[in-house]
Amino acid sequence: RLRVHAPMVQVAPEQVQQILLPYARAGYFAVDLHAAQDQLEALPWVDSAKVHKQWPDVLEVTLHEHQPLARWGDERLLSVQGKLIATPPGLDVSQLPDLGGPDSQTTQVLELYHFAHALFAGQGQQLQRVRMDARGSWELRLAGDIDVVVGRHDARRRLQRFARVLPQLAASQKAPIARADLRYTNGFTLSWGSPAVAKTTQDRT
Repeated sequence: RLRVHAPMVQVAPEQVQQILLPYARAGYFAVDLHAAQDQLEALPWVDSAKVHKQWPDVLEVTLHEHQPLARWGDERLLSVQGKLIATPPGLDVSQLPDLGGPDSQTTQVLELYHFAHALFAGQGQQLQRVRMDARGSWELRLAGDIDVVVGRHDARRRLQRFARVLPQLAASQKAPIARADLRYTNGFTLSWGSPAVAKTTQDRT
């Protein structure tokens, strides 16, 4: 018999059964628990697995699935455990933070995301995306499709300088900010979008 302890969301019970059935058929004393655990942990959404024997005829399994933390590029997720996993079809990940960068830089990207999220939230602005390219250059996107080019150096200081004046900049111009380039020693440049067209209504008789 098979007894599984896990609130399985992404791992199908049939997958677990298919893996463990050959071990169960080996008999109580012959079952290779470590090999069974290794096979279960090879499943894409399994973070850890433990397999135990219970006399006289039970295999007891405890599974822990990865917990999605953020989107990573267009096809993968970054888990709470810090691992990159494929995005399963049909899973709604639209509410997760949009991150991206070299696979070896997940911790660094996540740290800047948390810093920038808190920084711009304090200014009433929502952070939508944080990306690092292969050269280590940063680019962010804020609500309203404002692209922020940060560059490779002094990312936090440059973002702090921009965040301090963003509310005044947004309030003083009729046109929305489309792009901010922060790759300057003592300032930044802005590109403006088209002003919003005011909607009018006409009474008809």
